[in-house]
Amino acid sequence: MVMHVPAEARGDERGALLAFIEEQRGGIRRALLGLTEEQARTRPSASELSLGGLLKHVAEVEQSWVARARQEPPAVQRDESNWHETFQLVGDETVASQLAYWREVAAETEKLVRSAPSLDDTFPLPPDPWFPPEGRVSLRWLCLHLIRETARHAGHADIIRESLDGKTAFELVAQEQGTSWG
Repeated sequence: MVMHVPAEARGDERGALLAFIEEQRGGIRRALLGLTEEQARTRPSASELSLGGLLKHVAEVEQSWVARARQEPPAVQRDESNWHETFQLVGDETVASQLAYWREVAAETEKLVRSAPSLDDTFPLPPDPWFPPEGRVSLRWLCLHLIRETARHAGHADIIRESLDGKTAFELVAQEQGTSWG
């Protein structure tokens, strides 16, 4: 964790969960600070991951889980034929367009979490082979899953960014805040 997440107001579990999701989103956004489109598409390791691809992936995954919670289909259907595109900027997709999309998705996530009668409300898991048959999860589970998913990729983003130009997460926080690190 690079940023401090303030303690929630007493009894504000929803606010705490949303704050931790947002803190992890910030790690990915900061990893893109000051990069060109070309740099954001660069894959500096043996992995197929790029910062632009990670950005697209986390936005798409978050949107798909919010859609599932609403019992709607995800905006983008992924299967074996197009799964690789979830980690790549394709066509006219840009970092700016993906950041704008993610802001919309984040607003929808907050709206869902804030408006639900209870974080104990459940929704069905998709019929994918890696989920239990007829499994259900709560909105609380959804928030925790988004924290885990986004944090995992924020760590990837830290490594990719440092591989590109040597900047660490701490330096990027300072850059974002207009201060100096070290």
